[in-house]
Amino acid sequence: MNFVSYITSILERALVAGTPLLLATVGEILTERSGIMNLGLEGLMAIGAVTSLGVILGTENLFLGVLTAIAVGGLMSTIHAFISINLRGRQILSGLAISMLGLGLSGLLGRRYVGIPLPVYFEPIKIPYLSRIPILGEAVFTQNAFFYISVALTIIIWYILFRTKWGITIRSVGENPLAADALGVNVTKVRYICTIIGGCLAGLAGAQLSLGYIHLWIEGMVGGRGWIAIALTIFSTWNPLRAFLGSYLFGGVYALQFQLQGIGISPNILLMLPYISTLVALLVTSGATSRKRIGAPSSLGEPFIKGEK
Repeated sequence: MNFVSYITSILERALVAGTPLLLATVGEILTERSGIMNLGLEGLMAIGAVTSLGVILGTENLFLGVLTAIAVGGLMSTIHAFISINLRGRQILSGLAISMLGLGLSGLLGRRYVGIPLPVYFEPIKIPYLSRIPILGEAVFTQNAFFYISVALTIIIWYILFRTKWGITIRSVGENPLAADALGVNVTKVRYICTIIGGCLAGLAGAQLSLGYIHLWIEGMVGGRGWIAIALTIFSTWNPLRAFLGSYLFGGVYALQFQLQGIGISPNILLMLPYISTLVALLVTSGATSRKRIGAPSSLGEPFIKGEK
């Protein structure tokens, strides 16, 4: 393999590996911009992966498999929204519970699917003319539908958050829900919508793992990607475009893991990376001063009580 082919191959694998990170991260950015923190991404991705795969094995309908993953992710996030918004529960504990529930259910449901290859899955789509561009063309413009959808969703959510009235409403709810409520904004409705959409994208990220990446079920296949997405949400300063860069940077680490082992870097370090990055991210945002300095939504993680200052 010559140098150009090697670079193209690494870049292509980095984009495939980074796509589920981008989908989950962009969804979490939308959720946290409304003031709700969802630490359940790992479980949501796992349940999305196993349900989509199960539907495909039963129906061989790719669209139905993806739709199931999205629906299940949204449903489980609705539970988190109810606990966080209506019951005013601790969002961190609720998110962790959702994560454990999703991982447990996926392990239970996935036992029957272990090692069974998919009869159909998302094939790479070669974009005419663009795929002929040296190095970048073969890597970027021969991806499957999940990659193109993730890029489109990133741009759309960035545009909504920073260029539309809806985005101003979402960000105002995350910054100062009392002021938003005084202006007639339905804080509860906004937070529910953002949390559910974020969960749908996490479920879609799980579907990408099973239908567009690995093509079968392996318990533990999410491999900490949900925790990396939470860290990337913070490191991107809640900006979808920065999340795009960060997600594919981490995707590059996944793509290079075998090469890194070859130069003496232990695979155990790579396995610890999701948890280390998440701990660092949570430590960075643990104090009010730190959150304000890096641009975190002021009311992130805090319950909204109407009429209470």
